[in-house]
Amino acid sequence: MLDTARRSCKLTLMVKITLDGVLQDVEEGLRLRDLAPDEALAAQINGTAVGLSAPVEDYAEIRWLTFADEKGREIFWHSSSHLMAHAVKKLFPRARLAIGPAIDEGFYYDFEVDAPFSDKDLEKIESEMHKLTSQALPIRRRIFPKAKLEHYYRFSGEDLKLELLAEITDEDVSVYEQDEFLDLCRGPHLDDTSKIGAFKLLSVAGAYWRGDENRQMLQRIYGISFPSRQELEDYLRRLEEAKASDHRILNRKLELFDIYEDVGPGLVLWKPKGTILRKVITDFWTTEHLKRGYQLVTSPHIARAELWKISGHYDYYKENMFFTSIEDHEYAIKPMNCPGHMMLYQSTKHSYRELPIRYAELGTVYRNERSGVVQGLLRVRGFTIDDAHIFCTPEQAPSEVSDVLDLCLFTIDAFGYKEIKVELSLWDPQKPEKYAGTPEKWGHAQQVLEQVLADKGVPFKRMDGEAAFYGPKIDIKLLDALGRPWQASTIQFDFNLPERFGLIYVAEDGAEHEVRVIHRAVLGSMERFIGGLIEFYMGNFPLWLAPYQVAVLTVTDASKEYGAEVATELIDTGIRTVTDFSSEKIGAKIRKFENEKVPYMLVLGEREVKEGTVTLRRHRVGDMGSFSLPDVIRRLKKEIKQRR
Repeated sequence: MLDTARRSCKLTLMVKITLDGVLQDVEEGLRLRDLAPDEALAAQINGTAVGLSAPVEDYAEIRWLTFADEKGREIFWHSSSHLMAHAVKKLFPRARLAIGPAIDEGFYYDFEVDAPFSDKDLEKIESEMHKLTSQALPIRRRIFPKAKLEHYYRFSGEDLKLELLAEITDEDVSVYEQDEFLDLCRGPHLDDTSKIGAFKLLSVAGAYWRGDENRQMLQRIYGISFPSRQELEDYLRRLEEAKASDHRILNRKLELFDIYEDVGPGLVLWKPKGTILRKVITDFWTTEHLKRGYQLVTSPHIARAELWKISGHYDYYKENMFFTSIEDHEYAIKPMNCPGHMMLYQSTKHSYRELPIRYAELGTVYRNERSGVVQGLLRVRGFTIDDAHIFCTPEQAPSEVSDVLDLCLFTIDAFGYKEIKVELSLWDPQKPEKYAGTPEKWGHAQQVLEQVLADKGVPFKRMDGEAAFYGPKIDIKLLDALGRPWQASTIQFDFNLPERFGLIYVAEDGAEHEVRVIHRAVLGSMERFIGGLIEFYMGNFPLWLAPYQVAVLTVTDASKEYGAEVATELIDTGIRTVTDFSSEKIGAKIRKFENEKVPYMLVLGEREVKEGTVTLRRHRVGDMGSFSLPDVIRRLKKEIKQRR
């Protein structure tokens, strides 16, 4: 009787959990999968992501992770990379496994293979992946002694996995297993392979092992996956739209820039229209900074190596720098503008009454990016950064950060972006030895950044442990019409350079104190910003940004004299104007400037000459009717002022 009672009690034992914010009782011994809704991919227990095979713990706070959650997508795509690697190993047993993470959109896996993968190989791998998902293979987490895994990987010839395993200090190591496939991994993962409803392998590229050009070249297969076929089809359609908006393709018609192998990878030659676009952006930037009390400065393109030793770049950033020698002295071509601004501040003794001091520079810098990663305007070796450094007291920091955020948001809106993504990168308080500056400085700076974002009502994502060693920061990314993020503004405290350069001010108490430095960029890299603008507008710039705002076109030679008068008046009023008085047919001229995406065209024929009017055409709209030139100029000026 006693045993029966015990068994009965055991069957009805309950544990308390908080599920979706509601406290409730559930039977002891359940797994998360027993409670999970169909759309759940994994779960968070007390804030930690786990697979659905995890047991339900007493007093656990459970939140389901779906594909709508960033962490849920990461788990989904990581499991998809394992699925792809499983298929590759079945088809190509001699392939050696490297790594296969989830990325911002999708996943990849690196393999060491005897011959590069072909498009036909990708089709075969996809087909094998479908077979594996149809089998609904359980994905299990297992723990093995490190020594046993070393034996396994050595026996199976997985040298790259052995290298990764050697860096793990734990005696017991987790792996994930699906059927005969096993991979070194912390997880978590999906419950079984059938959850990966739809996928597509997108491309294959070369990638150096560990990103080291001196190591072996691997084959990297990129893929994307979704829970449903419809989501995949929608993504692939957006991908085609993104390809159509590629700034490198659009540039063939816009003729803004060139990049030549003979000049060097990642070094941009700005053509006349591209240079005008840069000037428009520069003029906007300059005007807005002068309004807000910034002082414009200019630092040299090269400086002695000693400067970069003081700043720390020589020791920690040297592989990304270019060097030369002048009169037996080593010089570096500047990769950053920061040390020059520190020297300008250091050159004079400052009182608290002078602060804040705001130095701003559109400075061109050069970084030794590998030729394999440079990409159009988005990843280059020579680029212009709209750097500024604000030197202030700790008490002034909140208002300065607030003003910078206002400038960033104003600028983003002026250029037409409506959606942004904001991240707040913070330190790891468990590892203070990793960071410059004191815990007190970090605490104050992080509180300032977070409070300013809250006061402005700006939603943001906390990135705990993601701060650079020298200070916490706000990153603002711009979302284009396809939802793709573009890095733009950064607002960051810098605790490293004030210490290294000994930057101080004399406070009200008469003592010397270390100055606070806020490093910020509004546009980021001019090159990357323009590349993003081209794709955002698909080359159809608003009137205020367009390199040429109006094209004046004549129908016959008899209109040339009147055309010259019209063009002169437009230019005199500050409207950027291009003309075509050639004998080409008017239809061909219109097509030419439509292709070049000039916002307006003024067509001048016999009637226009006689009446002293112009026929106005709008890009992508067509004929808008006949107007007097003063009316057209007023219309254009109003549109330019509105920046729309």
